[in-house]
Amino acid sequence: MKTIKNLLTIAGSDPSGGAGIQADLKAFSATGSYGMSVITGLTAQNTQGVQAIHPLPVEFVSAQLDSLFADIQIDGIKIGMLGSADMMRTIAPYLTRFNGPIVLDPVMVAKGGASLMVAESEQVLIDRLLPLAGLVTPNLPELAVLLGQPEAQNRQQMQQQAQALINKGAQAVLVKGGHLVEQTSTDQTSADFLLTAEGGHWFEAPRIDTANTHGTGCTLASAICSYWAQNCDLVLAVQRAKDYIQAAIEQADQLNVGKGHGPVNHFYRLL
Repeated sequence: MKTIKNLLTIAGSDPSGGAGIQADLKAFSATGSYGMSVITGLTAQNTQGVQAIHPLPVEFVSAQLDSLFADIQIDGIKIGMLGSADMMRTIAPYLTRFNGPIVLDPVMVAKGGASLMVAESEQVLIDRLLPLAGLVTPNLPELAVLLGQPEAQNRQQMQQQAQALINKGAQAVLVKGGHLVEQTSTDQTSADFLLTAEGGHWFEAPRIDTANTHGTGCTLASAICSYWAQNCDLVLAVQRAKDYIQAAIEQADQLNVGKGHGPVNHFYRLL
């Protein structure tokens, strides 16, 4: 009998349900895994933006982690919004003793533009968390911040910046190219670039004309973690997750959630 993998998301809460732990748990379930969550912070947000952020005490985050690690086999960990350097230092020891897939989505800015990470945390993320994660999944603005460089403007620069993050200690990097401005009438694809110790891989899909893309980064990283924990190799896990998020975006307009950037349709397969 098949055993369902247990996945943990360590991230912030989105009460509108489109991003954060809510999106992570939906993606885990939709891709065949069992989801658990350790909440690092609460937000007041909707499809139009983030109105308030309330970080949880690091002691309570440790209590949540202690509770889960003491009782449940964890097969994969996805990390989202952490916010502070203290929060990163708090979770790092748990990652050090964990032997399984870790996907780090360096959430820094919400889709509406709100900052989700204090500036002094960036170096702690690079020094403490980057080497522990099996995969890091920055978008182009996040990658630029981590490297202290201008945002990549073409695919060659995406490759160069992926290598630069490897040089800083990352084990593998998936650069999400959704923000890429190098688009012409003959190039209407959404291209992501994966760089591992074995080499580079491009993943491409047609761009979809929709405003409903809230939580795409959270969802993609969670789906990768899910498939990776299910014994797919990393390249296959990324490809399956890319296919999943593509379909979830394609079916997003079936939902009617909010007046801004609506969520993707995590459970399109059930409709």
